[in-house]
Amino acid sequence: MASLHSVTTWADEADIVIAGFGLAASCAAIEARDLDPDADILILEKMPEQFVGGNSRVAGQSLLISQNAEALVEYQRAMSRSNPIPEDMLQEWAQRMVKLEPWIEARAAEVGATYLHGTGFTSRAVVLEFPEFGAAEAVHHTATILPLPSGVWLTFKANVDKRRIRSAFNARVVDLIQDPDTLEVFGLVIEKDGERRNIKARRGVVMSTGGFENNLDMQKNYFGLSRAYPLGTPGNTGDGLRILQKAGADMWHLRNQGQSGGIWPGFSFPGHDTVFLRQLFFQSFSWIDVAEDNRRFVNETSELQLTHYKEKIRGEWVDTAHHRVGRMHMIFDDVTRAYNRLATTIMTWNAVVEAYPWSEDNKAEIDQGWIVQADSIEELAIKIGRDPQELAATVNGYNAACAAGEDPEYGRSAATLQPIAQGPFYAIELVPAIVCTGGGARRNIESEVLDHQHKPIPRLYEAGELGSMFSNLYQNGSYLTEAMISGRAAGKNAVALSDWQAGKG
Repeated sequence: MASLHSVTTWADEADIVIAGFGLAASCAAIEARDLDPDADILILEKMPEQFVGGNSRVAGQSLLISQNAEALVEYQRAMSRSNPIPEDMLQEWAQRMVKLEPWIEARAAEVGATYLHGTGFTSRAVVLEFPEFGAAEAVHHTATILPLPSGVWLTFKANVDKRRIRSAFNARVVDLIQDPDTLEVFGLVIEKDGERRNIKARRGVVMSTGGFENNLDMQKNYFGLSRAYPLGTPGNTGDGLRILQKAGADMWHLRNQGQSGGIWPGFSFPGHDTVFLRQLFFQSFSWIDVAEDNRRFVNETSELQLTHYKEKIRGEWVDTAHHRVGRMHMIFDDVTRAYNRLATTIMTWNAVVEAYPWSEDNKAEIDQGWIVQADSIEELAIKIGRDPQELAATVNGYNAACAAGEDPEYGRSAATLQPIAQGPFYAIELVPAIVCTGGGARRNIESEVLDHQHKPIPRLYEAGELGSMFSNLYQNGSYLTEAMISGRAAGKNAVALSDWQAGKG
């Protein structure tokens, strides 16, 4: 930390300074402005302005809506059994959740956006991830805001802009300015234009800088992943975790039983900082996934996105095997090539922000060498560095299952058992892709950051995925609504504080 005595000049100051500019930060700023129209609020974002929004900009935009607080508590408690959420936090979160929808609708109406019951990109009105834990009672419906992609983010960004809240870009937060004895926070240090600058926060600081999914060293040492590739913003490199650790915060939820957002199949290519997400809605199914040993390892066509790539193994919901089977390839034929754009376009950084135009028939990606083509499975295996006999045996075994109408290995439904038979044949390498991370500083329901004695650090707040309350399994639509609840709490509590200078002479 930097002490107040080390500060000789302030480059800027505000009543509330917010680090990060995603959904949680937006909600903190909106809440603070609406409670105190005269408050000076400054949002600092490390990314350039065109890349603002964090993961909330490129998420699926699903919002969990509940109308039964008691059922929601039971559901989340069951999903968190391996690492229980503090009961007082859980109970109050549920109360705030059941009151949240009118506020979301009001923010959409305020800027002329369309609030919708449903996911927006499927016909489903609700996503129930873990029915055995009480999902049907806890989740009334799934909602979103149009247009897609990015409708929720665009709506709240428009609300921030409407309130004329100050912001600065290319401004990376690197430290907090604190009292070394009491840990009280007086401001923060940023890097901008190659210089370090001190920013005074007269009332409080809100940390909402996202997770560490784009930091491989943290992935290895905090979660145990030897390979991990982000689907969201490349800006989530764990800055907030380092700063909050240094600030004296207790940490939590760095290593749960699984990645709360799951480990999905992605595609990684040179020239792209993040990865592409494989198509979620296939029109044909003449394809399989193979691991390092040239064998299948999962029911490829199960709707794993509905459980955030968790599968039930011996009574426990765990991450699918995509991060622990070595090198992976998707093997497919010309029917699947022709009828399925392989990458999703409704979410993720490359599709939404970089706006990469993945071709509908995948021919552009074949021409770039991203997809390998061959006239036979054996030739394809040689081109991708696999044993031709072993890969051919796996494909032949799968095709035999298709002919029999039953998949004895992984239980694919009969409707998806379509043989890999129409040449040419293709392969594309898969990588384990990370939606987000939720670890960070321990906080309470008021978004106060807690020290190692679980006492609030004065004038320091945290919101969003950084330090999320979710400790294990995750219900679709919970992260964005938690960003709203934690952001609103941070804004409300920070703006209610008095100026620290009044007591410093």
